[in-house]
Amino acid sequence: EISLGLVGSEMCIRDRDKNQELVNRRKASHLGGGEQRIARQHEQGKLTARERVILLLDEGSFQEIGQFVEHRATSFGLDKNKIPGDGVVTGFGTIHGRLIYVFSQDFTVLGGSLSETHAAKICRVMDLAVKNGAPIIGLNDSGGARIQEGVVSLAGYADIFYRNTRASGVIPQLSVIMGPCAGGAVYSPALTDFVMMVEDTSYMFVTGPNVVKTVTHEEVSSEDLGGAKAHAEKSGVNHFTASNDVEALKKVRDLITYMPQNANELAPNPTKFEFTNSKLSTINDVLPENSTLPYDIRKVVECVIDDNSFREVHEDFAKNIVVGFARIEGKTIGVVANQPAAMAGVLDIDSSRKGARFVRFCDSFNIPLLVFEDVPGFLPGTDQEWRGIITHGAKLLYAFCEATVPRITVITRKAYGGAFDVMNSKSIGADLNFAWPTAEIAVMGAKGAAEIIFKREINEAADPQAKWLEKEAEYAEMFANPYRAAERGIVDDVILPSETRAKVIAGFKMLENKAETLPYKKHGNIPL
Repeated sequence: EISLGLVGSEMCIRDRDKNQELVNRRKASHLGGGEQRIARQHEQGKLTARERVILLLDEGSFQEIGQFVEHRATSFGLDKNKIPGDGVVTGFGTIHGRLIYVFSQDFTVLGGSLSETHAAKICRVMDLAVKNGAPIIGLNDSGGARIQEGVVSLAGYADIFYRNTRASGVIPQLSVIMGPCAGGAVYSPALTDFVMMVEDTSYMFVTGPNVVKTVTHEEVSSEDLGGAKAHAEKSGVNHFTASNDVEALKKVRDLITYMPQNANELAPNPTKFEFTNSKLSTINDVLPENSTLPYDIRKVVECVIDDNSFREVHEDFAKNIVVGFARIEGKTIGVVANQPAAMAGVLDIDSSRKGARFVRFCDSFNIPLLVFEDVPGFLPGTDQEWRGIITHGAKLLYAFCEATVPRITVITRKAYGGAFDVMNSKSIGADLNFAWPTAEIAVMGAKGAAEIIFKREINEAADPQAKWLEKEAEYAEMFANPYRAAERGIVDDVILPSETRAKVIAGFKMLENKAETLPYKKHGNIPL
């Protein structure tokens, strides 16, 4: 009995020692690169990788995968510098109760550099996300490939790129840039659906300022070359901008509520929604009496959708078109709208790319599309033609033609030329087209049309200017209204602005069971 007691006591001690070893290993993993590097991260206004995950996900929901993984490299002293987790926190949890997969790169561990095992951890959660049909969110904060590992780190990037591409259109993929993201690392976020950047602390570029200076002799800072503002306004790489880490994570939590879990589901419906009825009369006064004056199309959008539900995408890029998520009676929709307050709402290269990308996301994930049209045409000029407005404009056309989700268009004012066709006309598959009484549906504006059609009469008139004005008015009376299009069934109904919300609600309800499939093919050849 005495000997058995001693054995039992020794076993308990050994068990306690093993348990303590696990606790110690967890502590080491949670410390990342150590307290000094964590303090430096905080001094730069940045959260640590683990802090970010905890803030992103519902409280207590995070389940970590691979926290004891260590790299296998031995060259250049790496065998003496092993930290559990190897510079990335991976796992799953929930956002508003819905399953989410996440990886968060840890800049305190070897600069967040990507190694063979670091990449394998990311690939592991990406595979799980696809298998289980749930979104994946990547929190990027990395100095790039771990150069001490050479080609295996590059192969790790390729493994991630491959999975990004395979997951595209299957599950939503979101990238949050919360530190450096340079070189090959930038292509993973570029392959995902949306990119969010943090002001002042994040940047993206293929080649950094030093390489740029060496090759092109240009002097440029990291911020000017690839900061949040540069990519939001100039390149369009950045879809959303946040002022700090906390705001970025809150925005992601909000954004994910507008998306389904995967391509086989619908976006969740909030149980409650609010709509201010006074907006039904406000909408009547948005358009100026003079059809040549600008107005903010967002005021029209706000008068149709649920209160405070609009989440604009690419707000600072290609401002002549407005895209974003909204809700009508609690249900997610995608909004695409020409913006007369910027460049008169013309379509150009950047706005066409911006619109096409958003339309394709919505179509991938069963989000109905509501289009507000006020477009005078495509932007003319040598710059646009030489840079390929034909091909880029065709991207938006292709995106709408390919989309099988419910699609409704509301023409508020101008709908001219080929741009009328491109902006979700009935002839390219829109389910319903409505026009306000102010709509002008024609090949071109009355002034230009009169100059072409009645050129001889104007030139031969005693007063050419007066004759031009007379013929302009004649053309406008005939075509600068929605009724000729309505007579031909090109628009389904002419409605009062105040009727727009009710018509759209009824339309989307009618289209809830829409079933349309594309002809069998491997994939289309979008005009890239």
